[in-house]
Amino acid sequence: MSFCVEPIGFVHTARAAPEDDHWGGQTAEITLAHGLTAEALTGLDAFSHVEVLFVFDQVPASKIVTGARHPRNNAAWPSVGIFAQRGKNRPNRIGSTICRVLAVEGTTLRVAELDAIDGTPVIDIKPVLQEFLPRQATTQPAWATELMANYWSGTP
Repeated sequence: MSFCVEPIGFVHTARAAPEDDHWGGQTAEITLAHGLTAEALTGLDAFSHVEVLFVFDQVPASKIVTGARHPRNNAAWPSVGIFAQRGKNRPNRIGSTICRVLAVEGTTLRVAELDAIDGTPVIDIKPVLQEFLPRQATTQPAWATELMANYWSGTP
């Protein structure tokens, strides 16, 4: 089975290169694609956060991973399946980030800490509802905590 998904918008931000860390403090605008109106964003400003789904469109097909690998190619971390990590080299190249809503202005949504680069196609925006967040405490392996140590810090 295959399917086609069209972008609903595009990211506009100062960050042009994909990097692994220092996404804290980043702001971005998502401008809706042609054919979508400001009405699509009506009411979104009543939410504190949105989940943005986007495509890692700059990852070449030759770099896609379908099995296991060391996250960030760090041999000190265990080799785990691509679905046990959030790397961009995934089979469908789909990224997902929960961002803070800063403003809604016409066909533009301004958010904080979206880890997507300038020009990234956005395939969906969903409001974050508390009832969809985990209802139990979350757990993760130590390597994941180490990997994320500088992810949301500001510039190096």
